[in-house]
Amino acid sequence: MTPARRAPRRAWLAAAVVIAVAGAGLALAVTSRGGGPGPGRRPSAQAAPPAASGPQLPSVSLAGLRWSDYHGVKLPSSPAAGPRHTRNGLAWGFADTPLGALLAALDIAVRANAQWGPDVFVSVIQDEVTGPDAAALLASCQAGYGQASQASHITGGQPLGNAYVTEEAFRWVGYTPADATVDLVSAGPGSGGVTVRASTRVEVVWQGGDWRVVAPPGGDWGNAAARLSSLAGYTIFPGQGG
Repeated sequence: MTPARRAPRRAWLAAAVVIAVAGAGLALAVTSRGGGPGPGRRPSAQAAPPAASGPQLPSVSLAGLRWSDYHGVKLPSSPAAGPRHTRNGLAWGFADTPLGALLAALDIAVRANAQWGPDVFVSVIQDEVTGPDAAALLASCQAGYGQASQASHITGGQPLGNAYVTEEAFRWVGYTPADATVDLVSAGPGSGGVTVRASTRVEVVWQGGDWRVVAPPGGDWGNAAARLSSLAGYTIFPGQGG
């Protein structure tokens, strides 16, 4: 893949994340491999696949959400739904409700990222991420951080830098009190000042008295992300874009 063809892909992956893929470091790690989507990867189409519909999808009130800066990313919290605790870059203590699941998906997935350094991503992945690919996600973050910190001459496990990404919107894929899946939309600056968007699919499960994020396929958030061209069908977070 030529540099010219890699550039658009790098832009939309930088906007993904999710949450979830909030950091440029992860975007560069994904694009450096080149090639097409791997096993289990959502296709990098112009729009994400449609979400499921039906009575199982909840309705949540976004009134009263509070937004706090996290290394350049605004993350939400709710007095009723959590997180009830934030310390050392981590967030935990979410309500077993649809809003609690939504906030956990966003707050935990953003933190499970090499961008913030090992003091954050190691604890987040070990304590708040589950699933068969959790170990692969940790290994990917460790490798990505090692490469990026060496190239940028960052020492002491410090963050790689801020990520200027907006978490704009969401839509439910499925919800039960024990398992929920949501598509999260992140937006960031692309070339020429154009805003680029990506949708990242995040699953959370209720485990040990709190919501845990299920690691993405292969431990790579790029495998859960798709480029997005329209916010149609998504619920926009108040004051966060659109």
